[in-house]
Amino acid sequence: MSQDTPDELESDKEIERLIDEVMSSSINNDSKLTDEQYRRKMQRRKEIQDRRIAQAVPEKGLIIVHTGNGKGKTTAALGMVMRSLGHGYKVAIVQFIKGAWEPSEKRVFSDWEDQIEFHAMGEGFTWETQDRDRDLEKAQAAWEKSLEYIRNPDFHLVLLDEINIALKMAYLQIEEVLAGLAEKPPHKHVILTGRGAPAALIERADLVTEMTLIKHPFRDQGVKAQPGIEF
Repeated sequence: MSQDTPDELESDKEIERLIDEVMSSSINNDSKLTDEQYRRKMQRRKEIQDRRIAQAVPEKGLIIVHTGNGKGKTTAALGMVMRSLGHGYKVAIVQFIKGAWEPSEKRVFSDWEDQIEFHAMGEGFTWETQDRDRDLEKAQAAWEKSLEYIRNPDFHLVLLDEINIALKMAYLQIEEVLAGLAEKPPHKHVILTGRGAPAALIERADLVTEMTLIKHPFRDQGVKAQPGIEF
C-alpha cells in the first residue's frame, strides 16, 4: 500500500482546517448573514468539498459494519442491496440467525432472481433453538456459503446478516472471518450486521455505523414485532 507524501498529508490537514473554519458558525448565525455573505460562505464550502472529492480514491471495495443495540442494521443494509440491484450488480445475502420464518424481503427480491442469491440459513433466535451444537453447525454452514460469495468475483455485494451475533455467541471465530474477508476481490463490498461487533472487526472495517437505541416500541410499550416494520 502506498504511503501518503508529506505534501498530501499537509493538504489533508489544510482541508480539515478549512472545513472546521467554514462550519464553525451555527445555523442560527447563518440566518443572520446577508445574502452575499451566505453565498460567499457556501461558495467557499463548495471549493473545499470539491478539493476533497478530487483527492478521493476513485473506487474501493468496502468492508461495512452495522452494529449497535438500535433497530435498523439489516434495514440499512437492504437499502444498499437495492441500490446495487438497481445498478445491475449481482448480490448475495446470507442470513445467519434468521431462517425459521420466511423473510418478506426474500419474496420481494424474487423479482431480481437473475441478480441475487438469498440464503436464510439460521433457525431462529438462540433462546428459541436451545441447541448450541445445532446453532454451531448452522453458523458454520452459513459461513461456508458466505465464503463462496466472498471469493466469487461475479458478486459485487455480499450481505452477511446477523453474523455479528454468531461471532458474539462464539459460533464463529473472528480470526476465520477476518481471514475470509481478506480473500475478497478488491472491488467487492461486504456488509456485516448485528449487535456486538467485535473490536477486531470494527478495526478492519472501512465503514462502521452504530445504531443507538433511544426508544423501542417493544421495550417501552410492549408492542410486538409487526409485519413491514420488523419482518
